[in-house]
Amino acid sequence: MRPRLPVLVAALWWGSLTTIGFLVVPLLFAYLPSPSLAGQMAARLFAAQTWVAVVCCVLLLLLSRPRHGVTHYPWARVAMLFVLGGLLLALLNQFGVAPRIVARQDLRLWHSVGTVMYAVQWGCALAVFWQTLRPGSHTAVEERSASD
Repeated sequence: MRPRLPVLVAALWWGSLTTIGFLVVPLLFAYLPSPSLAGQMAARLFAAQTWVAVVCCVLLLLLSRPRHGVTHYPWARVAMLFVLGGLLLALLNQFGVAPRIVARQDLRLWHSVGTVMYAVQWGCALAVFWQTLRPGSHTAVEERSASD
């Protein structure tokens, strides 16, 4: 089961970003009675998504190397840059950009910045998910599990 955990965590991160950002939030603006109400709900969903991203990134960092190993698993060598980048983007979006959007401070600018940061975080999550799916990316785990 342990070799599959990074794949599941990366899938959760990427899938939650995809679902919230590209399905749920557009539906809020399409079907709720006012853009203001949709914006309030979207802010709450994006805040929850931030914590999903933080938990997933921390788990991926913890799963990136064997328990007593010094080097990262093959999937993690490339993915760590994307994990850290996605984590940073999630936190910057939540604590730097979102408060400005909620305060309606230069709304067009900050909404554009937040959208770009969310899209780049989505790309980071996709890159991590892709790396965890590569054949042979968990061989060190599988060999170690077989010997335990």
